[in-house]
Amino acid sequence: MLRVHKKPNLTARQAAFPHQVDAFESLKDQPYAAIVHEQGLGKTKIGLDLVLFWLAKGVADSVLIVAKKGLIKNWRDEVATHSHLQPRILSQDRTANFYALNSPAALYLIHYEAVLSERHRLALFQKTRKVGVLLDEAHKIKNPEARVTIALNELSVGFVRRVIMTGTPMANRPFDLWSQIKFLDNGKALGTNFSKFKQELDLKNDLDQNAARATAFADGLEATFQKIQSFTVRETKASAGLRLPDKTLFNRTCPLEPRQAELYAEFRNELAAIIVKKGKPILDDAEVILKRLLRLVQIAAHPALVDHSYSGTPGKIPALDSLVHEAIDAREKIIVWTSFADNAERLREHFALYDAEVVHGGRNMAEREASLMAFKTDPACRVLVATPGAAKEGLTLTVANHAVFYDRVFSLDDYLQAQDRIHRISQERPCFVTNLIGENTIDSWVDSLLAAKNLAAKLGQGDIGRRTYEAMIDYRFGDMLKDVLGLEGEN
Repeated sequence: MLRVHKKPNLTARQAAFPHQVDAFESLKDQPYAAIVHEQGLGKTKIGLDLVLFWLAKGVADSVLIVAKKGLIKNWRDEVATHSHLQPRILSQDRTANFYALNSPAALYLIHYEAVLSERHRLALFQKTRKVGVLLDEAHKIKNPEARVTIALNELSVGFVRRVIMTGTPMANRPFDLWSQIKFLDNGKALGTNFSKFKQELDLKNDLDQNAARATAFADGLEATFQKIQSFTVRETKASAGLRLPDKTLFNRTCPLEPRQAELYAEFRNELAAIIVKKGKPILDDAEVILKRLLRLVQIAAHPALVDHSYSGTPGKIPALDSLVHEAIDAREKIIVWTSFADNAERLREHFALYDAEVVHGGRNMAEREASLMAFKTDPACRVLVATPGAAKEGLTLTVANHAVFYDRVFSLDDYLQAQDRIHRISQERPCFVTNLIGENTIDSWVDSLLAAKNLAAKLGQGDIGRRTYEAMIDYRFGDMLKDVLGLEGEN
């Protein structure tokens, strides 16, 4: 067995907050564990303290931290902040990986795609050392049929310690949790039948019409956290006693520009005609029609995303202008979130006067990092326009205390992760989050759907009790969708 001859310094550089100490003490001797603290509570510190403990006690010779590709640099910075370790980076350069895996390193950083390409070599690596693993943003493996999920499940039993970390374990739907937990315990807690688990925890559009199914759904949610509680730590900002500044959420309704309203009506009617089959609306599973519904979200945001001939000013722009100007007048910074890269570029150009920066999936990593650095450090740069897919996770953007969701799609994960880039440890000012809602558009349905998903996740994660859930839940988003599509008279 290859051993590290020169012992690294395995002490922590930074003291932990009380809630981080509690989590560490609960998990340090567990063979596998889930850290599912709410975003902004410093899960990275807890994870790294566990890594240092494993190495110091000889439980593991080396530890593999798996993160999203865009967060590897962020992890390098966090490792330097919280420890004395110097991690080796495993990328998709197989030659460099060969030398790295044959070096006496205690810590490795690797992104999910590289795990997929190096899974055979990693399996051999597990046979030469006692290897621990930490999966960051573990909802990346929420799909049990994804290739990277399958690869990690094949490797899981070879790790001497396994930890997953995510602030949104039920990232978009309650059944997203199953695959993450299976990586830890091979199905011991939540079973080995994903189809059965999914059927029990599927947030369907018809729950408002079926009381028995609604009760069974809530029963399943309530039981889920109890099944994983013995190896899971979950804190919210409230339960952790963390004294963060207030976060206030607003919805601001915006009338559509006349031509925008015409285009919206045209596409809505076209979609309604497609969805209605033999006189009945096919709305049993909203996931089936999400791609088509996305068109309505785009038109409510900016019709040019769908119709390139559109040259008007979308109805949300005046409201956005007002919010941006208010933040700048207060000498504060603001993040504008949009789900669409083309729209991000338009908004960046719109706010060029304020040296706006932009981050989206169409830009390479160096460009994104440069934009983020400018927003964090340049006093002249007051506005960041970003897509959640490119900047929702692992980033601390507390230089800003205003966030505007110009548009939102159907992912609870995108919404929660993005807004908590500003509301987290190190924030010192009150935070303001505004959702722009196109008047009489699908935006209202998205707002209702995300609220229902959020409550379901809170019950399933143990954040709230059954009584609170039942007092607040509203399953009428299914009927609301009929209204959105002009199907009020359909049964």
